[in-house]
Amino acid sequence: KELCDVTSLHLPGAAERPAWGRAGSAEVPIFLPRLQEVNCKINKRLKDALFTDQWSELFMDVLSPFHFVLVSTVRMQGVILLVFAKYYHLPFLQDIQTDCTRTGLGGYWGNKGGVSVRLSIFGHMVCFLNCHLPAHLEKAEQRKEDFATILHMQQFEGRAASGILDHDLVFWFGDLNFRIESLDIRFVKYAIDSNMLNQLWEKDQLNIAKSTWPVLTGFQEGPLNFPPTFKFDVGTNKYDSSAKKRKPAWTDRILWKIKSPSVGLGAGGCQPSRGILSVSQLCYCSHMEYTVSDHKPVAAIFAVQFASKADKPPVEIYVADEWNRPEQAVVKYKVAAGFHRSSWDWIGLYRVG
Repeated sequence: KELCDVTSLHLPGAAERPAWGRAGSAEVPIFLPRLQEVNCKINKRLKDALFTDQWSELFMDVLSPFHFVLVSTVRMQGVILLVFAKYYHLPFLQDIQTDCTRTGLGGYWGNKGGVSVRLSIFGHMVCFLNCHLPAHLEKAEQRKEDFATILHMQQFEGRAASGILDHDLVFWFGDLNFRIESLDIRFVKYAIDSNMLNQLWEKDQLNIAKSTWPVLTGFQEGPLNFPPTFKFDVGTNKYDSSAKKRKPAWTDRILWKIKSPSVGLGAGGCQPSRGILSVSQLCYCSHMEYTVSDHKPVAAIFAVQFASKADKPPVEIYVADEWNRPEQAVVKYKVAAGFHRSSWDWIGLYRVG
């Protein structure tokens, strides 16, 4: 809810872990900060509309030394999704589109809903969806309806993947607001203090929904081996001590879905045979050190093995290593035979480091 030091969210050591491409690659070319309940007062929104918003600037400052550049961003009031990539992977990122769906106040207000960025990565269609769903224990059914509305409303241009679930791979995350049912708050806190989190899993509304709601068929999630991330007294690591005494819950989640669910891999899964799109979750954790919100941030690292990989970009750009004079600032490029030209084609000049 306020700007803060986000350096630890880059997940130290992530640069040595495999992420996209074939198994054994050693880099993290995609980084996705996603935010909910960002300050969206009218004066802040006007400033962000006229200039680069503060959150984009903050993450650009943190990530540029690691050779990341901002590929795309989408905002709907207080819900933001940013997509960063290593600059040398930019030629392999295509068909970038964004969308947003308001579900607050019957679809007229963007305090709740979802924002998405979809793109082709090495020839595979991938969609990232950041949602802020309705709050409170009794609103589980409303959360399901809102998620179904977001999936139905968001449509993209092109035949490759027009809807969210048409993509080869979908990552769904955000403040999904699912709560823990039935159990008394005292037992929930006892289970947390005693590190018996498995006692709470079967009463988690999202875990229940994954096996009962058809709209969630195929979505996978790693084990919740970190304490519930909501609700804390701001400035502390103590759960809600106000008069409302809200029950702790895993409201902040990260899930994924492969278009053919049978070939997916969860944490600890066995290695797939070559030629199959697979996802392995290497890390799923919360960051207890952040106390500026009543939520704790949640982060994950994934290794994705694509069925195939486009090794040659459709457009190759040639520039001199160094420009000392204005007349040296010349870009030459060559397009592949099958490249589909468009009036939207462009060449970007990025500042790196």
